[in-house]
Amino acid sequence: MINGLGTGGSERSLAEMLPRLREGGVEPVIACVFHRTEGVHEAVEAQGFDIRLLPGPAWTTRATALRRLVRATAPHLVHTAIFESDALGRWAARRTSVPVLTSLVNTSYGAARRADPNVRAWRLQLVRAIDGWTARHLTAHFHAVTAAVKAAAVEALHIRDDQVTVVERGRDQQRLGFATPERRARVRAALGLHRDDEVVVNVGRQEYQKAQRDLLDAFALVANRRPRAVLLLAGREGNASAELARQHARSPVPDRIRFLGHRDDVPDLLAAADVFAFPSLYEGTGGAAIEAMALGLPIVTTDIDAMREVVEDGRNALLAPPRAPGPLADAIAALLDDPARRLAFGTASRQIFETRFTLERSTRAMLELYDRVRG
Repeated sequence: MINGLGTGGSERSLAEMLPRLREGGVEPVIACVFHRTEGVHEAVEAQGFDIRLLPGPAWTTRATALRRLVRATAPHLVHTAIFESDALGRWAARRTSVPVLTSLVNTSYGAARRADPNVRAWRLQLVRAIDGWTARHLTAHFHAVTAAVKAAAVEALHIRDDQVTVVERGRDQQRLGFATPERRARVRAALGLHRDDEVVVNVGRQEYQKAQRDLLDAFALVANRRPRAVLLLAGREGNASAELARQHARSPVPDRIRFLGHRDDVPDLLAAADVFAFPSLYEGTGGAAIEAMALGLPIVTTDIDAMREVVEDGRNALLAPPRAPGPLADAIAALLDDPARRLAFGTASRQIFETRFTLERSTRAMLELYDRVRG
């Protein structure tokens, strides 16, 4: 496997799956392109998994090291995720008998991504060309986390539909725990929150994609209607951090908005919340929303392909158009206004999680996919 083992949902999902893959007969060697102190690298290493940090920063140096690793370990399969890892893994396995399986985890080339002011159009075009060529010529099969991601990849990379298998991501219930009244009270007390506060939580790195700026605008409207409403934002800093700081300073309710930074206790935050808000402009699967569903939270999210696939509008979630703080605020306020509806949505979230998004279900499907690709 080649990955970054950073803080994203893809890395978290992989890290949680590794012990179960081992139980299923898979003994991975994990090649990392980089090592973040914020992430799951140490946790995976502590479980005794073989992690190799590729030398850098030059791409050629990493490619040579990975090719030597592939030849030395002679794996049955090379499994890659995220662009740089995909390109390195595909290149390293070329002219060998080792098949490459790539996980497709985001809609990386759509209009919403191209609208990101931090993305240079010429560079994205170059990345797409490299990704597409190596996908078509050096990759045996693809795993997509949602049908939306599959459709986007088929279109953007010009790969065949029958080359892509959808396996939904799962989360570890043991790690997440359950939302009990005692846990809720304990976490709220630790955060200095009152039991009657109406807590809206968002989890995501501070990037353009996650659109926390729209959530801040929406929350100003919510706070005007709900005097006990509090917004918690958990996630590491990113390219949107400076703008978010300025926006926070201008907010009419800055004392009711808390930026918590990177947190290792996200499940606790979810257990203490009333509503989970997820205003992303594009997503692969919305792993943070899946964790919120596991903790029995009602969801407010944007009406984008991947999220329509993960949540059920009107059953456990309310959808708002992207980049629309007004409708986003209306959806959050509608749930805060109606405790019975919140409870019904939260119960449905839990049911959907148990049916579709458990780690056990995801691991079984991935083991089956490994066997197919190897065979």
